[in-house]
Amino acid sequence: MKPRDIIARAWAITGREPKLRAWGIASALLETLLSLKLLSYQIYFYWQFFQGNTVGFFAVEEILLQYLPLGLAIAIVVLFLLLVAVEIFFPSVCQGAIIGLAAKSQVKAEVKGGLVLGLYNFFPLFVLKELFAFSGLSALITATTLIIRFMDGWGLRGYFIAVLVFLFFFSIGLRFLCSFAEEAVVIDKLSMFGAMSRSSKLIISHIGKVVFVLLLLLVISLRIVLNAVLVLLIPGIVIGLSLLLSTILPLALSVAISTVIGIGIIGAASYFFGYLHVFKQTVWTLTYLELKKEKDLDVIDT
Repeated sequence: MKPRDIIARAWAITGREPKLRAWGIASALLETLLSLKLLSYQIYFYWQFFQGNTVGFFAVEEILLQYLPLGLAIAIVVLFLLLVAVEIFFPSVCQGAIIGLAAKSQVKAEVKGGLVLGLYNFFPLFVLKELFAFSGLSALITATTLIIRFMDGWGLRGYFIAVLVFLFFFSIGLRFLCSFAEEAVVIDKLSMFGAMSRSSKLIISHIGKVVFVLLLLLVISLRIVLNAVLVLLIPGIVIGLSLLLSTILPLALSVAISTVIGIGIIGAASYFFGYLHVFKQTVWTLTYLELKKEKDLDVIDT
């Protein structure tokens, strides 16, 4: 199957399989919510930082305890932590389900068992995701913020930030070599390190085909840009609407309306990004299945 055929086939599978899209939308929703939390926290920190104020690690919790009844504040903090845990762990379950169901669809098997696939492969997929955590821009920004907050002196801060930037680019390169590691875990049941080794071998052996597929998927990079823009815009839209509506409506009603609109925007964005995520992941899954059929270059027939 040629790269163009893989792209077309992946798009057809994405449009045909509602279960795949459901897992993709769930993953995109949780990742968007986590990004919004991280962004809101960074905005609050830098706002205080540039005003010369020191922000503690539990600054938000202290504000809740100060202005809300103790029971309500504790309930909000516990709910917030539970939601963050779900947002961190559950996308790995979604990833396992998407890869497994896409592979089943390709080989004409019944497309079911997404939850089993996700839970069974959760641990290695989660470890692989966290192993390349520094290849994400949000992780780089968060780690940089922590360095600025808890280290004194810009010389020391600059040194550690430079180390972070090096790890960022190193992780991107390593992540590329392990592009098929998740597929190897789910489809071939390889161990984490075995999957990384298998992926690196496939990437190096078929670098031309992989790069061509990657070039065809350049449009997917728009997802990153759009996601970043949208995550930046959502808090601004909600706050701006609240301030605008508060001039003509009661404050509580304006906040409620703005919240509903914000939830609607998040839902629409999650559907769009979930669709694109499933498409991209299906492309890599089909590419892995195709490359598996070819003879390894280190095997010599005698």
